[in-house]
Amino acid sequence: MRILMVYPEYPDTFWSFKYALKFVSKKASNPPLGLLTIAPLLPANWEKKLVDMNVEKLKTKDILWADFVFIGAMSIQLNSALDIIKRCKTFGKKIVAGGPLFTEDFEKFDMVDHLVLNEAEITLPLFLSDLEAGNPQRIYHTTDFADITKSPVPDYSLIKKSKYSSISIQYSRGCPFNCDFCDITALLGHKSRIKSTAQIIRELENIYALGWRGDLFFVDDNFIGNKPVLKNDLLPTMISWMREHGNPFVISTEASINIADDPDLMKLMTNAGFSTVFIGIETPHENSLPNATKRKTKTEIFWKV
Repeated sequence: MRILMVYPEYPDTFWSFKYALKFVSKKASNPPLGLLTIAPLLPANWEKKLVDMNVEKLKTKDILWADFVFIGAMSIQLNSALDIIKRCKTFGKKIVAGGPLFTEDFEKFDMVDHLVLNEAEITLPLFLSDLEAGNPQRIYHTTDFADITKSPVPDYSLIKKSKYSSISIQYSRGCPFNCDFCDITALLGHKSRIKSTAQIIRELENIYALGWRGDLFFVDDNFIGNKPVLKNDLLPTMISWMREHGNPFVISTEASINIADDPDLMKLMTNAGFSTVFIGIETPHENSLPNATKRKTKTEIFWKV
């Protein structure tokens, strides 16, 4: 079986970094971690090819080569995803789609043959089992959340690493907050589910063996969702690993503003190689926070002042 995995193109937005990337001679900021994560869930004897349309064009010969086309996308990639679907259907190819775009609006995609929704660690094996039995269903979904301690190491060998300014890695999913402008909790729940420290070290080893050196981005929506495990297990282990390997990565992530309340945590992160933390501050006005369903914290009031 030949599987073509396609990641749609981002439109020109702030988050595409299209013009900034030209200054560092790169095509995209990060590879498509979702597709890289599901790749090892596919049968080992299947051939796999990845086309990230943010770094290269989708060629007709790639579509013709494939038995199935897998598409993973976020909502902002809608127009590009629709174009991919139309091209693939022109050649009579079967399409399997998943990710936030398709999970949130699956009714809009009549041309997709199989919708593998929610977290692929749960739904993709169901599809593969039915496909092997010759009876694949059109829609696979679940209300459960995956045990990400069982998630595979992403297959970074599928990417053209020289095209990216950073390599992405994931430690946790879910967020305890309930901000009304964010769909993370609807997709991934309120509980911060974390990978084991051993998993993260395996992924770091894998990225290191790939020959990558430089920027590494933890894509977690809130990296500090489980501070006790971070402080007592993951970060101390990462500090040792980074030192043993000559500090090969410069690490960034995203976190909630209450990170500022914990100087010990910030020191551990710094020692582990973290140089940048993206923090979203939605409003400087305390009275506006309830409108966004933001849980009020002392730190947020501090920032208001």
